Amino acid sequence: MDFQNIFPVWNQLNTIQKNQILGSLNAQKVKKGTLLHNGNADCAGLFLIKSGQLRAYILSDEGREITIYRLFDMDICLLSASCIMRSIQFEVIIEAEKDTELWVIPAEVYKNIMEQSAPVANYTNELMASRFSDVMWLLEQILWKSLDKRVAAFLLEESSIEQASELKITHETIAKHLGSHREVITRMLRYFQNEGIVQLSRGTIVILDRKKLEQLQNP
Repeated sequence: MDFQNIFPVWNQLNTIQKNQILGSLNAQKVKKGTLLHNGNADCAGLFLIKSGQLRAYILSDEGREITIYRLFDMDICLLSASCIMRSIQFEVIIEAEKDTELWVIPAEVYKNIMEQSAPVANYTNELMASRFSDVMWLLEQILWKSLDKRVAAFLLEESSIEQASELKITHETIAKHLGSHREVITRMLRYFQNEGIVQLSRGTIVILDRKKLEQLQNP
């Protein structure tokens, strides 16, 4: 899989712009847990994921994390180049959730091309609007949905990502995704277990009754 086949507006670039990108492109392989971008002080560039999984999250003053979105094969991470957009002021941290292969377009290179190319500028605006929608959806979940519904939705999403009913995930990890405390998540999962929805063991959650989870998520 080549960069040219994944980058959405590649065919709308001129030869000079294509050469600028290819000449500065940096291919990377990173291990699970690698921190790729750490807030506004960091401007790594635009990430294009060849394979793997990234997580974008924010951190509270108390040190609590909450996931704002996740990125998968062929997704593009724009907030890792947030320095090219003056309106982006919040601190976003991006880490690898799985071993990941990606390409990095340096921020200045992308910014120059965006200023020259209407298709790239339009695509960038669409991408930013999509990420803003993700953040608004998250805000809606936090404000209007109870934690049991959010945990149910997360377990279903994780099962879909992994294509499995047995999830290798800790209560602490779920708490970080949902912006909660581990103890609160543990109590909720134990309630699910008492209801016959899941089975818990160390570092593993097995979904026993997907239908009940779906009903809980969408009553």
